Amino acid sequence: MADVTDTVVPLRGPLRLVAQSVPLAPSDLDGVPLTHLLPTEGALAWVRDGDGIVGWGEAARVETSGASRFDDAGDWWREVSAHSVVRDKVGVPGSGLVAFGSFAFADDSGRTQGRTGGSSVLVVPRVVVGRRGGTTWVTTIRESALAPPPRIAPSDEPATPEAAVFTDGSTSGAQWETIVSDAVRRIESGALDKVVLARDLVADLAAPLDVRAPLRRLAEAYPNCWTFHVDRLFGATPEMLVRRERGLVTSRVLAGTIRRTGDDARDLALAGSLARSSKDLEEHEYAVRSVADALEPYCSSTNVPETPFVLHLPNVMHLATDVAGVVDAEHESATALDLAAALHPSAAVGGTPRATALELIAEIEHLDRSRYAAPVGWIDADGDGEWGIALRSAEYDGSRVRLFAGCGIVADSSPEAELAESQAKLVPVRDSLTG
Repeated sequence: MADVTDTVVPLRGPLRLVAQSVPLAPSDLDGVPLTHLLPTEGALAWVRDGDGIVGWGEAARVETSGASRFDDAGDWWREVSAHSVVRDKVGVPGSGLVAFGSFAFADDSGRTQGRTGGSSVLVVPRVVVGRRGGTTWVTTIRESALAPPPRIAPSDEPATPEAAVFTDGSTSGAQWETIVSDAVRRIESGALDKVVLARDLVADLAAPLDVRAPLRRLAEAYPNCWTFHVDRLFGATPEMLVRRERGLVTSRVLAGTIRRTGDDARDLALAGSLARSSKDLEEHEYAVRSVADALEPYCSSTNVPETPFVLHLPNVMHLATDVAGVVDAEHESATALDLAAALHPSAAVGGTPRATALELIAEIEHLDRSRYAAPVGWIDADGDGEWGIALRSAEYDGSRVRLFAGCGIVADSSPEAELAESQAKLVPVRDSLTG
């Protein structure tokens, strides 16, 4: 983490922030989930299994777009970090100066949908509360002056989403099956090996969404996922695109899915069939290889397990592989955001070969993914951070919510089975809106 110092960095740019992190006594928030601290406005969240960081307020913000969106955001963050003063008395990942962020999936995403339809963003909150391994802290971030830590207490109860009416998004289920069939034909012709196709679902509520309600539900129902909220994008992703922590890089790759039945014995048998499925193993291998290949130029060594494990979630099971590496000396300045940009889009959300798959997605998907399936997470002043893939996610504007799901298509894919899989992947957010 950035050094604890009273030295003022000479101002070479327009923005200078002062961040101070101090520990909180365990009794201060004993048993209070981090998501229960969020206020109505300006909530930011990145939480898994009770740990993580939440924030609110806005000390600084940058929006970027187009092909340079990652580079532009990274340059801005380096500038902000270089000019800031950090007094960190906690010294754990997530303390000190941090920014939450989410990025558009495609270079041209959101051109016809306005700011909430595809802009990439980094937000520096004014207050951050974090918890990690039994340590709880609060960070305050201000312009050019320290402020005393605010009183941290549970927020009021959020308004429960009411009267959700779900309708087809860009395509109906039948139309999407036709799109999947077209993709299978392209794969069988040898044009590509795999493509990931997404679909959306629209929910109209009786009143504007109080996002704290679905966030609380997702964090409770899916504790092994990363529950997130940044700039009206929320969800609970099971997939870590990249974590950078003191030179160690890790990535959790998911590809290959089967729906759970709720019967433990039956689900155990299904997990075994998933682990032996040639179709799912093929899909998974493409995703793992794309991540390993993207990380290799940055790492002095990488560890890629030979076989995946089965990750059990409440509604589905995935084939999963944890890839790890050590950043080499030549690339020690590469931040978590730089690595996320290099990895995006992996074969888990794009396809193989990458360029061909993305061209096919643009041609036949008939969907602007906006920030679905793109990096979402946080970064600190040292360049460490965590970036997940925005899966099991939705964007909202007032009382309208747009949910997303996607499936990896290979030669053996069945349109009917892929539609059922996409419906299973919509369940987490859908349930969070209906109670």
